[in-house]
Amino acid sequence: MAGNSRVDLLDTEAMIPEEERAMQAVVRRFADETLRPVVAGHFEAGTFPVELATEFGELGLLGMHLDGYGCAGSSSLAYGLACLELEAVDSGFRSFVSVQGSLAMFSIHHFGSEEQKQEWLPRMARGEAIGCFGLTEPDHGSDPGSMRTRARRDGDDWIINGSKMWITNAPVADVATVWARTDDGVRGFLVPKGTPGFEVQEIKQKLSLRASITGALFLEDVRVPSAAMLPSAKGLRGPLSCLSEARYGIVFGSVGAARDCLETTLAYARQREQFGKSLAAFQLTQEKLADMSLELSKAMLVALRLAELKDGAGVEPAQISVGKLNNVREALQIARTCRTILGGAGITLDYPPLRHANNLESVLTYEGTSEIHTLAVGQALTGVSAYR
Repeated sequence: MAGNSRVDLLDTEAMIPEEERAMQAVVRRFADETLRPVVAGHFEAGTFPVELATEFGELGLLGMHLDGYGCAGSSSLAYGLACLELEAVDSGFRSFVSVQGSLAMFSIHHFGSEEQKQEWLPRMARGEAIGCFGLTEPDHGSDPGSMRTRARRDGDDWIINGSKMWITNAPVADVATVWARTDDGVRGFLVPKGTPGFEVQEIKQKLSLRASITGALFLEDVRVPSAAMLPSAKGLRGPLSCLSEARYGIVFGSVGAARDCLETTLAYARQREQFGKSLAAFQLTQEKLADMSLELSKAMLVALRLAELKDGAGVEPAQISVGKLNNVREALQIARTCRTILGGAGITLDYPPLRHANNLESVLTYEGTSEIHTLAVGQALTGVSAYR
């Protein structure tokens, strides 16, 4: 259920300018009419409706916060609100848009050559080409600085060897941004689907993000021309800046998941009767609802503040860490608490809270675990790194 239930008593929506609010309404309508009717089936089957990619493109959602090359050039706030509405249906839809726009397209847009931009970005913005982002490795999730994937020069070409894990969109991607260690530091390479030695294996039997498609990348003596390297990315700062973009979308997206849980549960509690009165009339239920409303409103205020910073003077990585750490943690707790109010009905796909909770378990971990973001905030406060 999406809708107009008054779960945000602070009326944070009134803080959103009219233009962004109108865009949000368009995305919400698309999400409710096109995505919501099919999400339970895809979650149960463990599939993603990749055929909808061009519809995402028609709405201008792919790379929407980028300028030129067919991208919408929207504000950071508009992008965040789009992520909110998509994740209000399912994290899988927001993940698709985040990986396409904030990781794959962003890496090309900010670090690619003009030829790379012209080749890929217009098609990716239309949803006609799909990208993925190969950074995480099987043995080095939170520590990308220890990556083992390597690229070496061979004449005018590069030879890449290594593997990547937990890569959203990988099984359907037309191109992968692959990060590899070189003698000149970490560099990014565009590896198209079908390149000899480049294989993708879908990861199945997931208990979370089931309406999203995930894979592993394997590169064995993959030969790419020198023109495949992203010329402006050198060192870990390149991929980490892309991750900051994706994490920003999560700050808003997690609010959407929490809102959907609370709206659904409030409606259920009003109509479900036990002991001769509605669940909403019990003090313990009201305490849960009140606490969840407080945390939802606070999470939205955090998201709106980060959007203000991002569209203004700029947002720092530690500030994004504050948003991801708080909002995902609170959204997960809201989803779990909503499930308790739904009782037995809450374990079915007829209601979204447990599906959202399962998804948020992944969101809690990817793009930086809670522990990593806690340490990032700690370092910003103290000036001391506790990573090693």
